[in-house]
Amino acid sequence: MFASNRISAFDVILPRPIPFKGQVLNQIAAWMLNATKDICPNWLISVPAPNVSIGKKCDPFKIEMVVRGNLTGHAWRTYSSGKRVLCGAAMPEGMKENDYFPTPIITPSTKAEEGHDEDISPAEIIEKGLATETEWNALSNYALQLFARGKEIAAKQGLILVDTKYEFGKLNGEIVLMDEIHTPDSSRYFYADGFEERQAKGERQKQLSKEFVREWLIENNFMGKEGQTVPAMSDEWIQTISNRYIELYEKIIGEKFVPVELSDEETERLVVKELKNLEI
Repeated sequence: MFASNRISAFDVILPRPIPFKGQVLNQIAAWMLNATKDICPNWLISVPAPNVSIGKKCDPFKIEMVVRGNLTGHAWRTYSSGKRVLCGAAMPEGMKENDYFPTPIITPSTKAEEGHDEDISPAEIIEKGLATETEWNALSNYALQLFARGKEIAAKQGLILVDTKYEFGKLNGEIVLMDEIHTPDSSRYFYADGFEERQAKGERQKQLSKEFVREWLIENNFMGKEGQTVPAMSDEWIQTISNRYIELYEKIIGEKFVPVELSDEETERLVVKELKNLEI
């Protein structure tokens, strides 16, 4: 799997790449997959290049397991519209934006091959045959355990893992964790320092995630809807996004990010060499 520097929001690929985004995502995902492999088997075999991972090909479940610890983003937009149930999960009355849920909730979505992913409830997942009841129970159990581990890791670095998504597949009858996990493209993080004070004052939370890109698009009248145009992305804004991705890497991994620029030919050589070593 090659992690590109492209960035998407509202299921639309934005026109300009973000420097080192692929390396950031790939290396965070690999680190997190290794840190959670005792909970659930995963697809990763090796990382031969900064933006490349080699792994097992699985038969994917066509659902995304979205776990939410706080009332933020899509959940908040749903809540503020007056609804108190999201994907079959109840949301208590009297909550403010970014408040913690009493316990994390799972709000799955479909994994659309074309167009937008859609909210779906566990009952609908089972009814549509996207997973059996036994599989759903296993998936939700894995998702909650992975989220708990992600929160522990984040807390050690002064962060709060707010929400995230996991994707699973099956390999030889076994459920396997796939794709990236706990990256800024699949997760939202808040800074723990000052969180309670900001909540008490009704202030915006300081966060590290891709949500700031979505917010910028919304402010510029783009939500991926028909007839809307992606706003122009200046060089300064591109660099800001890149810096935010690198900041999250350094914050959550606890190490200095070392950017590596390789040509396509150099990357290919590394991948071919690793495939030979693995006898694949």
